[in-house]
Parts: sequence; structure tokens; C-alpha cells
Amino acid sequence: MKKKYFWSIVVVLAITGYILYIDLKATPIKQLEVAAQGLNWTMLGLVVGLMISSYFCEAMILKILAQRKDEPKRSFWSYFRVPIIQTLFNAITPMSTGGQPAQLAALIQVGIEGGRATSLLLMKFIIYQIVVFAAYLSTIIFGFHLVVTKFATLSFFIVIGLTIHVVSTLFLLAIMFAYNSTKKATNKLLDFLVRFIKTDKIEHLRQNMITKIDTFYGESQKLKQEKSKLIKVILLTVLQLLFFYSIPYGILLALNIKASWLAVTQMNIMIIMFMAIIPLPGASGGAEYSFQTLFSTFILNSGGLVLGMFIWRFVTYFLGIMLGLVGWIIKPAKKQNTRKG
Repeated sequence: MKKKYFWSIVVVLAITGYILYIDLKATPIKQLEVAAQGLNWTMLGLVVGLMISSYFCEAMILKILAQRKDEPKRSFWSYFRVPIIQTLFNAITPMSTGGQPAQLAALIQVGIEGGRATSLLLMKFIIYQIVVFAAYLSTIIFGFHLVVTKFATLSFFIVIGLTIHVVSTLFLLAIMFAYNSTKKATNKLLDFLVRFIKTDKIEHLRQNMITKIDTFYGESQKLKQEKSKLIKVILLTVLQLLFFYSIPYGILLALNIKASWLAVTQMNIMIIMFMAIIPLPGASGGAEYSFQTLFSTFILNSGGLVLGMFIWRFVTYFLGIMLGLVGWIIKPAKKQNTRKG
């Protein structure tokens, strides 16, 4: 692994460790011991199972999208290692920028040609963005009171996170359903920017953007033609997100705390919106702070809060790093496609 990624892990460990140290200093050891002794280990196992099930769904999505008559039969591990490698590189790069290239590399390693691998990932990305967009929008519509009452200090950042996602998803939908108009609008916008930015830079940007618009449009048309695949993948994506979004609720159950699944999940989705704009590897610092904001609503003693935060950080972050390292090291057999494209 590159040295810069190693240092990213060190940064996250240092920040997480420091925050835990501050919390532990302010937390009586007796409270922590009581919280640990009262843990529901069955539910704790379920929490880990939720995270792994989320990876399983993503692997199934890739397997379904890759299916075609001439596709060689690959082991399930060939697909399962893709989301865990993505998680590893999302975790150790600022704003999760390393996940997409890592997925592409993982697919190429098992014999899927680069262009086809890019196509599969684009199809998965389009569906994922649309499903996440629906989750974010429904949460804001039906859970806006939580922003006002529970997340007043984070509300500005939550709105920024939502705005970024809304704009990017609407742009994708515009490409899918209004291809020519979107292309013309993009060119007009770039023509306007020429007044403020050097022409060569704008032309380079234009070439990249038009290429991406064409690629997205081509993949969206493929999705429309394969309706049975599309339905299966949408359902699996919904399931994948339900597993992931339900992890905080599972942690509360592990701590023997009763709460509303809907309320906890809505709050968790808002926190994920906030974490999306933190420019540090693993959203360090902001992740821990936002967790405390969420769980302090339900966990009244500091011992349970610190323990809960540690479990959440381990399951959603460090577990992914460990599994991702295993996935990167253990490579399945490489099987070439019988045709390319």
C-alpha cells in the first residue's frame, strides 16, 4: 500500500484516539464497565452482520450487472472484494475520492476489461445515487423537525451536503432524460466561463465533461433496456442502504436501549449528509462529533455513549479497513472475457 494511504490511516487513528481519550477522561471508569457488562452480544453480532450484509448486497449488484451470455463464471469473492476494497480506499482518502478508482482496479484484476469494468461501475453508481437521493429527500421531508430540534448546530452543513447531492443527482437525471438539452446547457455554461477562465482550461474541461455526459447517457440507455436487471439492482441497493443505515439502531439495541428505528435511521442519514462534506480521511473529527450528537439523544450516561461511539466507529470504519486489506491481498483467479466492451 502506498505511503500516503498508510499516513491517512494514522491520521484517522490519531484523531479517533484523541477524541476517545478526551471522552474517557471525562467518563468514570465504573460507568464504562457497567455499560460493557450490560452489552447484548447477540445484537452486537447482528450489528457486524448488518455491515457485512451491506457489502454482500453490493457484491450481488455487481454480479447481476456483469451477467451476460459470454461472461466467464467467476467466484463470489471476485465481486465481494470490490465493495470492501472500495470501503478501504474511501476510508483513507479525503472526501472518499479513492473508492471509485480502487473498485475499477479490483475488477480489472479479476479479468474484466477496463472499459467494461468502468461501464459496470457507472451503472451501479447511477442507481446508487438515485436511491440515496430518494433516501435523503424523504428524510428531509419527513424528518425536518429533527434537524431543527436535534441538529441545530449541524443544520447548515446538513443542508450543504444535501444540496451537493441533489445537484449531482438532478444532473444525472437530466442526462438520462434530457440528453440534448443538458449537453447544450453545459456548453453554454462553459462558454460563459471563458470570460473568467483561460480558454485552454475551459476547452480541456469541456472535453472531459462532454465525454462523461456521453458515457453516462450510454450507460443509462443500457439500464433502460434491461428492465429485469434494473429492478433487481434497485431492490438490492435499497436493501444495501437499509442494512447500512440501520447500524446505529442495532448499536442502541446492543446497549439495551429502546428507541424508534425510524427516528434513529432518519437522524443517521442526516449525519451521513454532514459527513460527506468533511475533507479529512474517514471524516475524522466530524464523524465522532456527529455520532455524539445523534446518540446523546438516546444514551444518557457517558459510559454508554463512549462505548457506543467506539462500536460504531469500529463497525463502519475500521472493520471495512481490515476486510479491505484482506480483499486487496487475496486475489481471485483472473478470467478474461470472451469479448471486449
